[in-house]
Amino acid sequence: MTESKALQRATFRHLERLRVRWVEVDLQQIVFNGHYLMYFDTAVAGYWRAMALPYHDTMAALAGDLYVRKATLEYEGSARYDEQLEIGIRCARIGKSSMLLQAAVFRGETRLVHGDLVYVFADPASQSARPVPQALRDVLMGFEAGEPMLDVRCGDWTTLGGPARAIRDAVFIQEQGIPAALEHDAADANALHVVAFNRFGLALGTGRLLTVAPGLAKIGRMAVLASVRGAGIGRPLLEALIGAARARGDREAMLHAQASAVGFYRRAGFALRGPAFEEAGIAHQEMMLSLR
Repeated sequence: MTESKALQRATFRHLERLRVRWVEVDLQQIVFNGHYLMYFDTAVAGYWRAMALPYHDTMAALAGDLYVRKATLEYEGSARYDEQLEIGIRCARIGKSSMLLQAAVFRGETRLVHGDLVYVFADPASQSARPVPQALRDVLMGFEAGEPMLDVRCGDWTTLGGPARAIRDAVFIQEQGIPAALEHDAADANALHVVAFNRFGLALGTGRLLTVAPGLAKIGRMAVLASVRGAGIGRPLLEALIGAARARGDREAMLHAQASAVGFYRRAGFALRGPAFEEAGIAHQEMMLSLR
């Protein structure tokens, strides 16, 4: 089987969903050929998120950066305006200082375009090639092998307070503008906390569990760093908190969801209770989940 025939949709662990925009269509009423490289680049960013690796933080930790050395594309079909596409990215090979990412554009099961992206790991100042760090190799190969990318830890404030507070400060105080006096409270000392760490030990998301009445748990302070939001980090955090509530015998779990997160909690089984309200200047909705 040739390499191009092996690049079927099912062979990609990561698929980035995109929709063709009007500006991407040319006078032939199909996607202009150069835009497929943009699609590949967008999907590569999603590939890093899928591995729970914030790109800039990861490269800073590795004291290097990745530079494109070569890009090739082969066109088999054309995408059109408003079509929904999936862009597959996978790491096919890692050399001493380079790595080969294979990419393909799919409309359903039909492959429209495929190609190769060769990156070189290099010193960011001199742009001279350096060996790909073993830690990065392990994450890339682990992801392709289906290994978990997150380590979700449960503990008290003494154990997890440092990384939990850093995430919450970044999301609630810096990003959302919530006053520090409202974000920081005494309840942390008695709460169960969860923090999700990536394979490099970087804390990416957090949440906490309180007891508000006999048999009633309250989930709160759920936050994921913006650089990896949308990569599926929130769900294992929520599941860990729900599991902890069930394990200690709680009958129900409640939370105050920001309006933008209501859909996320609904998909996890939570139901609306009461009218929407404002908290810390942000629209919220109380939601409940039976644990029995």
